[in-house]
Amino acid sequence: MNMPNERPKWLMLYTAVALIVSGSHSLAANPPDADQKGPVFLKEPTNRIDFSNSTGAEIECKSSGNPMPEIIWIRSDGTAVGDVPGLRQISSDGKLVFPPFRAEDYRQEVHAQVYACLARNQFGSIISRDVHVRAVVSQHYEEDIHKAFVIRGNSAILKCDIPSFVADFVNVISWHSDEQENFYPGTEYDGKYLVLPSGELHIREVGPEDGYKSYQCRTKHRLTGETRLSATKGRLVITEPVGSVPPKISVGERRKDAEVPQQGDLSIFCPAQSYPVPAFRWYKFIEGTTRKQAVVLNDRVKQVSGTLIIKDAVVEDSGKYLCVVNNSVGGESVETVLTVTAPLSAKIDPPTQTVDFGRPAVFTCQYTGNPIKTVSWMKDGKAIGHSEPVLRIESVKKEDKGMYQCFVRNDQESAEASAELKLGGRFDPPVIRQAFQEETMEPGPSVFLKCVAGGNPTPEISWELDGKKIANNDRYQVGQYVTVNGDVVSYLNITSVHANDGGLYKCIAKSKVGVAEHSAKLNVYGLPYIRQMEKKAIVAGETLIVTCPVAGYPIDSIVWERDNRALPINRKQKVFPNGTLIIENVERNSDQATYTCVAKNQEGYSARGSLEVQVMVSPQIQPFDFGVEPANTGEMAGGFCMVPKGDLPMEIRWTLNSAPIITGEHGFSLSRLNPRTSSLSIDSLEARHRGLYKCIASNKAGSAEYSAELHVNVPPRWILEPTDKAFAQGSDAKVECKADGFPKPQVTWKKAVGDTPGEYKDLKKSDNIRVEEGTLHVDNIQKTNEGYYLCEAINGIGSGLSAVIMISVQAPPEFTEKLRNQTARRGEPAVLQCEAKGEKPIGILWNMNNMRLDPKNDNRYTIREEILSTGVMSSLSIKRTERSDSALFTCVATNAFGSDDASINMIVQEVPEMPYALKVLDKSGRSVQLSWAQPYDGNSPLDRYIIEFKRSRASWTEIDRVIVPGHTTEAQVQKLSPATTYNIRIVAENAIGTSQSSEAVTIITAEEAPSGKPQNIKVEPVNQTTMRVTWKPPPRTEWNGEILGYYVGYKLSNTNSSYVFETINFITEEGKEHNLELQNLRVYTQYSVVIQAFNKIGAGPLSEEEKQFTAEGTPSQPPSDTACTTLTSQTIRVGWVSPPLESANGVIKTYKVVYAPSDEWYDETKRHYKKTASSDTVLHGLKKYTNYTMQVLATTAGGDGVRSVPIHCQTEPDVPEAPTDVKALVMGNAAILVSWRPPAQPNGIITQYTVYSKAEGAETETKTQKVPHYQMSFEATELEKNKPYEFWVTASTTIGEGQQSKSIVAMPSDQVPAKIASFDDTFTATFKEDAKMPCLAVGAPQPEITWKIKGVEFSANDRMRLLPDGSLLIKSVNRQDAGDYSCHAENSIAKDSITHKLIVLAPPQSPHVTLSATTTDALTVKLKPHEGDTAPLHGYTLHYKPEFGEWETSEVSVDSQKHNIEGLFCGSRYQVYATGFNNIGAGEASDILNTRTKGQKPKLPEKPRFIEVSSNSVSLHFKAWKDGGCPMSHFVVESKKRDQIEWNQISNNVKPDNNYVVLDLEPATWYNLRITAHNSAGFTVAEYDFATLTVTGGTIAPSRDLPELSAEDTIRIILSNLNLVVPVVAALLVIIIAIIVICILRSKGNHHKDDVVYNQTMGPGATLDKRRPDLRDELGYIAPPNRKLPPVPGSNYNTCDRIKRGRGGLRSNHSTWDPRRNPNLYEELKAPPVPMHGNHYGHAHGNAECHYRHPGMEDEICPYATFHLLGFREEMDPTKAMNFQTFPHQNGHAGPVPGHAGTMLPPGHPGHVHSRSGSQSMPRANRYQRKNSQGGQSSIYTPAPEYDDPANCAEEDQYRRYTRVNSQGGSLYSGPGPEYDDPANCAPEEDQYGSQYGGPYGQPYDHYGSRGSMGRRSIGSARNPGNGSPEPPPPPPRNHDMSNSSFNDSKESNEISEAECDRDHGPRGNYGAVKRSPQPKDQRTTEEMRKLIERNETGPKQLQLQQTNGAGFTAYDTMAV
Repeated sequence: MNMPNERPKWLMLYTAVALIVSGSHSLAANPPDADQKGPVFLKEPTNRIDFSNSTGAEIECKSSGNPMPEIIWIRSDGTAVGDVPGLRQISSDGKLVFPPFRAEDYRQEVHAQVYACLARNQFGSIISRDVHVRAVVSQHYEEDIHKAFVIRGNSAILKCDIPSFVADFVNVISWHSDEQENFYPGTEYDGKYLVLPSGELHIREVGPEDGYKSYQCRTKHRLTGETRLSATKGRLVITEPVGSVPPKISVGERRKDAEVPQQGDLSIFCPAQSYPVPAFRWYKFIEGTTRKQAVVLNDRVKQVSGTLIIKDAVVEDSGKYLCVVNNSVGGESVETVLTVTAPLSAKIDPPTQTVDFGRPAVFTCQYTGNPIKTVSWMKDGKAIGHSEPVLRIESVKKEDKGMYQCFVRNDQESAEASAELKLGGRFDPPVIRQAFQEETMEPGPSVFLKCVAGGNPTPEISWELDGKKIANNDRYQVGQYVTVNGDVVSYLNITSVHANDGGLYKCIAKSKVGVAEHSAKLNVYGLPYIRQMEKKAIVAGETLIVTCPVAGYPIDSIVWERDNRALPINRKQKVFPNGTLIIENVERNSDQATYTCVAKNQEGYSARGSLEVQVMVSPQIQPFDFGVEPANTGEMAGGFCMVPKGDLPMEIRWTLNSAPIITGEHGFSLSRLNPRTSSLSIDSLEARHRGLYKCIASNKAGSAEYSAELHVNVPPRWILEPTDKAFAQGSDAKVECKADGFPKPQVTWKKAVGDTPGEYKDLKKSDNIRVEEGTLHVDNIQKTNEGYYLCEAINGIGSGLSAVIMISVQAPPEFTEKLRNQTARRGEPAVLQCEAKGEKPIGILWNMNNMRLDPKNDNRYTIREEILSTGVMSSLSIKRTERSDSALFTCVATNAFGSDDASINMIVQEVPEMPYALKVLDKSGRSVQLSWAQPYDGNSPLDRYIIEFKRSRASWTEIDRVIVPGHTTEAQVQKLSPATTYNIRIVAENAIGTSQSSEAVTIITAEEAPSGKPQNIKVEPVNQTTMRVTWKPPPRTEWNGEILGYYVGYKLSNTNSSYVFETINFITEEGKEHNLELQNLRVYTQYSVVIQAFNKIGAGPLSEEEKQFTAEGTPSQPPSDTACTTLTSQTIRVGWVSPPLESANGVIKTYKVVYAPSDEWYDETKRHYKKTASSDTVLHGLKKYTNYTMQVLATTAGGDGVRSVPIHCQTEPDVPEAPTDVKALVMGNAAILVSWRPPAQPNGIITQYTVYSKAEGAETETKTQKVPHYQMSFEATELEKNKPYEFWVTASTTIGEGQQSKSIVAMPSDQVPAKIASFDDTFTATFKEDAKMPCLAVGAPQPEITWKIKGVEFSANDRMRLLPDGSLLIKSVNRQDAGDYSCHAENSIAKDSITHKLIVLAPPQSPHVTLSATTTDALTVKLKPHEGDTAPLHGYTLHYKPEFGEWETSEVSVDSQKHNIEGLFCGSRYQVYATGFNNIGAGEASDILNTRTKGQKPKLPEKPRFIEVSSNSVSLHFKAWKDGGCPMSHFVVESKKRDQIEWNQISNNVKPDNNYVVLDLEPATWYNLRITAHNSAGFTVAEYDFATLTVTGGTIAPSRDLPELSAEDTIRIILSNLNLVVPVVAALLVIIIAIIVICILRSKGNHHKDDVVYNQTMGPGATLDKRRPDLRDELGYIAPPNRKLPPVPGSNYNTCDRIKRGRGGLRSNHSTWDPRRNPNLYEELKAPPVPMHGNHYGHAHGNAECHYRHPGMEDEICPYATFHLLGFREEMDPTKAMNFQTFPHQNGHAGPVPGHAGTMLPPGHPGHVHSRSGSQSMPRANRYQRKNSQGGQSSIYTPAPEYDDPANCAEEDQYRRYTRVNSQGGSLYSGPGPEYDDPANCAPEEDQYGSQYGGPYGQPYDHYGSRGSMGRRSIGSARNPGNGSPEPPPPPPRNHDMSNSSFNDSKESNEISEAECDRDHGPRGNYGAVKRSPQPKDQRTTEEMRKLIERNETGPKQLQLQQTNGAGFTAYDTMAV
C-alpha cells in the first residue's frame, strides 16, 4: 500500500469521477466564471486513526469549491464505502463515523482498513491522503520484566516487555523498586538510574547490592488512558567476573535498525558486557562513504555508559551509527541504522493556473519530510503514471483541464497537494458545421457554394480553387455574415459558369486557436483545360506535393512529364490518377526543373500546363562553444558562427539571452569574415556577458539557429558590508550582510570562539538566533550573545569576502547562579566566589546572615577582587573553617545599569563516626539478620551503611557488600553460601566520606540440598520410540554445594505409577546443556518427565512436570475382521473393525480401502483407493461378475499402517451383453450355418445360446433353437430354397437372457461358395503350453483350407500340424510363435480368409539396470524392461549385497523409473542385479552392477583448532575433524612423554561430538599425542607434539637435539672415561654368553624345534617387494576380526581347543603361553633352524593352532581368540551370547600391565566374570562390518571368481583396499603367475595406508602400522625379512569397546559373518595355492567343511591336504568353525 505504483486500486476510481469529467466539456466554450473553482480540502483526515472499541471514532473531511463539492468515502481499491449498521456510518455532513462496538463485533474489513476521502464537483475530483483506520479491542495484557544478567561493574538495562498486540499503544511512564524508589523519564543523566526515552531502565555500575532489589514498570495505554503495574518483578542477576572477559555481543544485536519521529527522543543501545568494564565509543558514517567520524556529544546528544541518547531528533541525525566496544582483552562493534522521520507535506506551485489552448502548463510539487520513497501524480482521482516532482504539459488541450494532485509517500504515511488547471477564455478551435457537396453541371448557369463554420474566437473563412486563393472579380463574388448564435456563414457566387471554372473548391475556417477546412469538386462539362501554375519554390529535403489544376469534364487521364518523359522516372516520384505529383526528399541537382501536366479526354483532346520547380537550400550552422570551463572576469572570449550549407544571400545575426547583440555596445565586437562566417569577440568579460548566446542564419529557404552558454565567474562583492553594532540587553538585534557574484554567493555567519577574533564556529540554530537571506537576527539579545561575529560570502571564485564585526551588549550586573550550597570540611580552608557579569566598573559587597561582613573584624576572612573580561570575580577566603561558619553568605554587585545579588549557603561537614553495637539477631544457612546503633552523622545526612562480608579465609580486600539506606539500623545479609564461615563488619557513609569499620562478627552457615530446579527443560520427540530431554543446571546460587548429578525421572502420563529415574553425571563445562535420550518408549504415548539435581546432602526439588508425546507412528496392526459383502452386480460393501487402540500408534485419521479386479491386482496402477473415516464403505462402479481383491489399512499422521490380509468378493452376475458378431453361411439349398462370437461382457457364466430364425414375410413365425454354451455355431435345416431367412442370437446366464445380436439375412442356394464360419480372434497362450486356432469352413465343393503364419505358407512340422476340422495346433508354444496366423478357404465358387493373433505369455527377459546416483548411505538405480518383452511386466526384484555380506532383496513396482536402496554402509562396495516377474513367473537376471557408496576416511584438522593446552591438561576439540563424508564413529586417544617409547592409551571410545580433556599431565613437559579417528570408511591416524604450560601459564622453549659428535670426539670421551667403560663392557659380555648357553639348553629340551613364534610360511610363489623400502617401518597392529561364531552348546573348550582337537597335532602360528610359568619367554626365543624364506612373521598357510605349547597349557586361552560366554546377563539365551576376545600377552609380564586392560582370569576364577574393558560385545546390527582390533593379521575372504582378473586393480579393485601395509616390508603380491607379482597393478590405491603411517608419521609408527591382509592375490606378507629378532605385538588399547570401534581398521572396516569366515578358510580361500586339488571329494563346500569340523570328521589327512593347498589359517586370527 505504500508504493504508488503498487496501488493501482486508487487509480480505478469508480465511474462517478469519469461522469463528472465528461459532463464538464460543455463548459469549455464559455469562459469559466471567476468564482467557480474545483474542490480543495479544508480539513483533511490524518494518516492514522487509532481508537478503542469502547470510544469509537469520527473522521472529519471538509472541502471547499464552487459549486460545493460532494464528499464520498472510498476504500483503497476505489470502491465506495457504505453504512454497516452499528459499525460504520457516513453522516450527513460527510464524516466517517465508527460507533463504539462490542469486542465480538470486530470486523477486519471495517476496523482495520485503509480509507480515503474523495471530494468532487463538476470541475474535477481530489482524493485525500491514505487514512489507516485501526480499532483496538480492549484485551487483557500483562507486562513482564525478565531477569537481566550482568557482570559486576557493567551497566544493566531492564526492559519492560509489552505484548506485541498492544505495543503500539502502550508506553512506559515510570519504574519502581521494592524499596519505594520511583524513577521517571528525565534529563538527569549523571545518576545511577535513568529511564531511557524508549522506556528501559538503565542502571550504571552495577554492584552486588543491586542484586537484592526488584523492579516493576508502570505503563499507560494511550487510547484508553489505563495505567497498570507490571505483573512480574524484574531483578538483576550479577555475575562475579572470573578472569578477564572480552566484550560479547549476540549475533542478533550486531546490526539493528531504529526509527524515531522528528523532535522525538531515542536511545541507541550497545549491549556489550565485559571485564574489565569496557570503553564505548560512538561514530557516525559520513553519508555515501565508508569514512566515519566520532559522534559529538552536547546538550542534545548524550552518552550514558554504552547507550547513545539523542533528544529532539532532527532529520540530519539520520544515518549509520557504529558503537565500538573495547577492553584490555578484546573488542566488538554494533551497527545501527537510524532513520529520523519528519512528517510529510506537499504543495503544488502554482495552486491554480489558466492556460490558453496549445500553450504549455507546468506544475511543481514541493514537498518536505523524511524519508520520501515515492512521488506520484493523479488527475481527477486517476493515476497518470508520472513520478517526477515537476509535471509539464507541453500543449494544453481541452481534456487537460481539471484537478491535479501530487502524492508523496513512505512506508508509514502519505501526503498530497492539489492544483487546478483552467482553460483560457477563447478556446474552441474552428468547426465546419455545414458545407457544399461535389457537383457536375453544364456550362452557363450561375453557381452558389456555401460554408458555415463555428468556433471561439469567431473564425475567418477564405476560399481556394485548386490551392489558389479566390479574390472577388466580375464573375467570382465571396461574402459572409455572422449568425445570432455566433456561427459564420460564407458563400461563393460564380456567374455563368464556364468549363474552365471546374476544379477543387475549398473553404478554410481559421482562427488563432485552429483551422478547419472542407473541399469538394465542381465538374463543368467541356474540353480539358489547365490553369496557369505559378513558379514553385521548395526547400531541399522536403517533399513536393502538387496537383494539376485541371478543368473540363469528363477527363480521361492526367499525366506529368519532364523533358517529354512521362513520370515517374525514379523511385522518389509518384503520380496519381487525380493529377497529383509527389517528389520525396527534393534535391536541387536532380529535381529542379520544369514539369508539364497533360490532361486528355476520351475524344483525344488534350491540354498542357507547365510548372517550374525551384529547389532552395536552407542554412545549416556548424556547432560552436565557449569552452568547457567557465571564464573569469577581465578575460577575453569569442566564437565563430559558420554556415557551411545554405543559399546565398544569407543573413547572420547574434543574440544574448534573446536580446540582439550590436557591435561596439557593452564590449561586443561582431565581424563578417566571409558570406558564410560571422565572428563574435568580447575583449574584457564582465558579469553581464554571461548567458545564452545564439547565432541565427536565415535565407529565403528558411533559418537555422545554434545556442551556446557562456559562463563567467564573478567573485563576490559587497552590496551591504556589516559594521560593529551595540545593542541594549533584551532588545531584538539585526545585522545586514549582502553580497553579489556568480555563482550567487552563499552568505554565512559565524561567531568567534572566546573573546578575541581568530577562530570561528558555526552559529547554533536556536529559538532566538536565525539567519535570513544574509541578515543576522538575534531576538532578546543577552550578554552571552556579545562577541565578534564573522560574515562570509563565498561562491568558489576567488577567496571570497569576509567581514568581522563586534556586537556588544550593554548589560546591568548579573549573577548566573542566584543561590547555591557550598560545603567544606571542618578545619580546612574554604573559598566562596561570586562572579558578576555586566558592564564594568562593578562594585561587590559581602553579607553574612544579612549582616555586613568586614574582614577587619575577623582575620580569618579575606576578600579579593579580580577583573574579568565579562565582569568581576569576588572571592571570600576562610583560613580555617569552624562549625560557626555554617551560615548564609550574600554578595551584592552594582554598576551604572543596575544591581544584582547572589547567595551561598555554607555548610561545614565531617565524616560520621563508626557504627557500634553490631549484633547478630538471627541466622540461617543462607542469610543473617544484623542490627547496630546509629553513630553521629558529621553534619551530613548518612547516605548509607555498607555491610562488608567475606569468607573467613579471604582477606578484607576480597569482600562482598550490602548497601543499606542511611535511615535504618537493621538489615539482612542474604545470598550466603551454606556451610561457610563469614566475617561481617559495617561502615557508615555520608557525603564527606566513610567512617571507620566496626568490629567484625563471625558466623557459620549450614549446608543444604540444592534448592533450585533444573532450568530450560525441553522434552522433544526424536522418533516414535525415543525422546530427548535437555536441561540446564539450576541457577548457580541455588546449588548449595557442588552438584554431583541429576535424577531424570519419567513415566507414562496420567498414570499413578512412580517415575523411573536415570542418573546423569554433572557436566562441568560452563554453559553446556545436559541431555539424555529416553529410548525404547511406546509409540505415540505421552510421558511425564521430571528432573532434580543432587549433591552430597541430597536431592533438590523436582522440576515441573514436562509432558510430551513420542512421535506418531503408523498403525502396527491392520484393521481386523475385514469382510466384504456383495450387494449388486456393481457394488460391494466392505466392513472392518478398527485396529486395537494400543496398536494405532497415533490418532487414526482415515481408513483406506485398496481394491482392484483380482486378475489386475498385481498392477499397482490398476488399484483403486477409497478413503473413509467410518468403519465400512460401499464400493461403487465395479465390473459385473468380477472377482475383486481388497485390503484395508488405517492412516495416522505418521503415515499408512499395515494392510490387512487381502479378502476377495465377486460381484453378482447379470444378464450378458449381445454376442459380438454373427455370420450366416449357405451350406446348401436347404441349410444355413449360423456362427457367432461370445459376448464381450458375459456378466456371469453363459448357460446357453438361443438362435432365432424367421423367414421373411409378415405372417411367418419366429423359430427358436437352444444351443449349449460351448457350441458357437448352429446348422439350420429344412429351409426353402431361394427364400431369404433372418437370424439373430442371444446369450443367457442364470439371471436371464441377454440382448440380441445384430440380425443377418441369408438365402439357401445350390451354389455354396467357400466361407469361413470362424471369426478373427486373439488367442493368448502360456509359454510351453499347447495352442489351437480354429478355422471352420463351408462350401460345395468342399473348400481347400490353407494357413499362413506371419505371411508365410504353413508347412507341417513336429510342433505344428493341421487338424481335420481345419484348426491349427501348435505344441509347446515359445516366444517366437507370437504373431498373425491367417486361414484361407477356397473352392471353385469363392474364397474366404480370417486372421488370428497369437499372444504368448512368458516370463520377462533380463531387465537393464543402470546406476543413477550414489550417496554415502544409498544407491539410486534405474530399471528398464528388456526391449523384446511383449508380455506384461508386473514388477522387479532388486538383489543387492555388500562386498562382505548376504544378498538382500527389494520389490520394485513396474512403473518406478528409479529406485533408492537405502540404509547402506558409507564408503562400501556393493553388487546389484535385478529380475523381472509377471503372473507367469520370475524372469532372467540382469548383469551384475558393481558400485560403491560415497565417503572417505576422516580428514586431519589443523592443530590450533584441535588442541588447546594448559599446564596440567590438554583439551581436544573433536569437532575440528572432518568426517570425509561418513559420520565419525569414535576416536582413540593415546599419549606419551616425548622421551618415552610406550604409548599410554587414554580412551578408545571418545564420541565425535564431544570435547575431551586429557588430565594429569605434568606442567612444562613435552608430550606426543596420537589420535586415531574412525568412521565406516576407515580410520586416520594423526600424531601431535605439544608442551604443557608452566604452572604460571607460560610456555617453555622448544627442545634442542644434542649436537652430533665426530669420531674423534667419541674416542676422546671414551678414553677419558675408561674407568667406567671397561666394567660395563665386561658385564655385557658375561650376560650375552649366559643367554647363549641358556638358549642352547632350552632348544634341546623343546618338543617343537622348528617352531617360531608367529611363524608364517609362504607359498612357493611368494616374492618380497623390495621396491617400497619406505613401507618397512610401518609396523602396526590391527584389531582381530569380530567373527560371529555360534555358541557350542555343552562344550567346555574354547575356539582354540576346537581347532586343535578338530585337526589333530598340526602346528599353529603361535601358541597360548602362560606368563606365570615362563615369564622370560620372549627373551629366550631363538631363530628357527629353517628360516622359511626369511619370513619369520610371514603368513602361514596351514595352521592356526596355539604355538609354543608348554606342559599344562592345553586349557589356556589363546591370545585374540573369540569365544562366547553363555548365561551371562542374558539368562542362558543362546541368541544373546556375548563374544569375548582375549588379547596378546605383552613382554612376558605376569599380569595386566599399564595400558593393558584385557580380560585376564586368575586360576579357578569363574569363567563368566564380566570385565567391561576386555569384553567385546558384537551387536547383530553390524553384521557386515568387519572390525580388526589390536594387531594380528586378518584374512579377508576371497570373492567370486569374476574378480580374479588383475586388470581390475586399475579400476579400483575392491580387494586392493584390504591389502595391509606391513611393518618392515611392503605389501606382498605373490601367487600362481607373474601377473600377481607386480604391485604396480594396484598403484592408484596402494598408498592408502602408507599415507597414514608413512610420510610425516614414518618413524614414530614402527609398531603401529597396518599389517598385510590377504586378498585373492595377497598370498603372503613378510615381517622383519631377514631379521631374526622377533618382537611380540604391542598391548591392546585399554577400555577398547569393540562394539563400536575398530583400531587400525581397514580402509573400510567390514565385519565378517560366520559364513564368510568359513569361506575365508574353505576351498575358496586358497591364497597360496599353485593348483587346485584334483580330487573331487576333497573339494568340499563350506557347509560340508563346517559340519565335518563340528563332528570332528575331518581328520589330519583332510586338513593336511588343505594345508598343502595353501588353505591355511592366519596368524592372529580366530577361525570360524
